[in-house]
Amino acid sequence: MPVDALFRDNFYLARCDAVVTAVHDDGTFETDRTCFYATSGGQPGDTGIARRADGSTLALGVTRHGEGKDVILHVLAEGETPPHPGETLSLEIDWPRRLKLMRMHTACHLLSVVCPYPITGASVGEDESRVDFDMSETVDKQVVSDAMMKLVAEDHPIYVQWITDAELAANPDIVKSKNVRPPIGMGRVSLVCIGAGSSVDSQPCGGTHVRSTAEVGPVHIGKVEKKGRENRRFRIRFTA
Repeated sequence: MPVDALFRDNFYLARCDAVVTAVHDDGTFETDRTCFYATSGGQPGDTGIARRADGSTLALGVTRHGEGKDVILHVLAEGETPPHPGETLSLEIDWPRRLKLMRMHTACHLLSVVCPYPITGASVGEDESRVDFDMSETVDKQVVSDAMMKLVAEDHPIYVQWITDAELAANPDIVKSKNVRPPIGMGRVSLVCIGAGSSVDSQPCGGTHVRSTAEVGPVHIGKVEKKGRENRRFRIRFTA
């Protein structure tokens, strides 16, 4: 059975109880439900712990997908002993790390509003993220930073709406990424909406995000790199 990926409907769920449904030869294991995000779309998977019934804990490395987006593999840290099929665990995310990734991922969305060009690549990090755009224009990184911080200061709400695979196929222009298409085949696709009535932005994305632009906090463009005649790489950093 496909895993119940609880993070898709609640980005702020930091722990959940789950039953181990499969243990693989490499020690990775699946559960019936999870709050752990698996690496996808440029955002790293969650890390954390699995707490057993006797109170002992298993350290978990970066969560990843198995064969298909409906398979989420919890990865044991080196030296840990795998749990048993049927065992009940309490899965607990490294919340400070996840929150930084949520803030950064949301900042990437704000950058795509300020720079409305096709996205050719992206990578979300805890302290720095990058977004590549199909553009030839020269931009002032301070002007871009100020425009992003204006959106942060305006404290726009951020929420998810769901559309069907068919609705996405009928509206391909809502996808900003030039090279990576949103995952389909699960029946529905999440739209991350910014602003009341999607007044600021709306784009398909399966990552995790904060509830409002204000929660992004102070960020700036640390560097803009030329990666070809028509490609610019923006590096987003938190402002200390």
